[in-house]
Amino acid sequence: MFRRYLQVTKPGIIMGNLISVAGGFLLASRGDIDGLLMVATLVGLSLVVASGCAINNCIDRDIDARMQRTKTRVTVTGEMSVKAAFAHGIVLGVAGFTLLAVYTNAVAVFFAVLGYVVYVGVYSLYMKRNSVYGTLVGSLSGAVPPVVGYCAVTAQFDAGAAILLLMFSLWQMPHSYAIAIFRYKDYEAANIPVLPVAQGIEKAKLHIVLYIAVYALVTMLLPLSGYTGIGFMAVAATTSIWWLVMALRGYRSDVDVTGWARQVFGFSILNITILSIAMAVDYHAVAPQLFVFK
Repeated sequence: MFRRYLQVTKPGIIMGNLISVAGGFLLASRGDIDGLLMVATLVGLSLVVASGCAINNCIDRDIDARMQRTKTRVTVTGEMSVKAAFAHGIVLGVAGFTLLAVYTNAVAVFFAVLGYVVYVGVYSLYMKRNSVYGTLVGSLSGAVPPVVGYCAVTAQFDAGAAILLLMFSLWQMPHSYAIAIFRYKDYEAANIPVLPVAQGIEKAKLHIVLYIAVYALVTMLLPLSGYTGIGFMAVAATTSIWWLVMALRGYRSDVDVTGWARQVFGFSILNITILSIAMAVDYHAVAPQLFVFK
């Protein structure tokens, strides 16, 4: 019984988001860590993400049934009813938002709500099924967790939070397009208009390269703006350039496109994990005051 309630929340996605939330939180904390606030932020946002994933499974059950990767999800097999999954999602959402509202602040809660509404409402209910720009819209919700972690500490949206939002949004694009390439047949069968299916793999390759290039530049804004140090800059430059070189290999005449896309996807996870850790440990002791919205 417990297994299906866990699986419907997509625990892999929750774990990935935990790392980015912690990275944003520790970057903003600058060594002065409020343990209770950190736990409340991590648990609260994890519950919010779990809620969004559970409700997404309810919405996507018809699509999931047509995809090899998702056809064994509990809402597809009938192991868990849509009603039970939806109720589970609502309970998790209420618990998560309550934790964030009690222990964090209005700015952090605002971004948690924004990410939730975009993912569940805009992306899952409409954009994913109807537009090639669904990935772009979904990238915004995927970029929210580190911003929530950051704003939980600062209680304001400043240049550091803006850089994190842009950085993680840009990262989502090549990550998602790579999945869509090596899962091409799944997306085609489900009639989901992701870029490789709607406009071709060659165009998706180009977009992957361009997004990684811009992402590499944006990561440099953290050290250049004084939020992180030379250590972060070295790590960001090394991993981003390596990722870009890997992406460019997709243009080799003898490339196995599926294998290449899996490599780009796999390294994307390693890249963002390393950067999240780097910004958590290589912060500047005094936060720069650029622009601030409270």
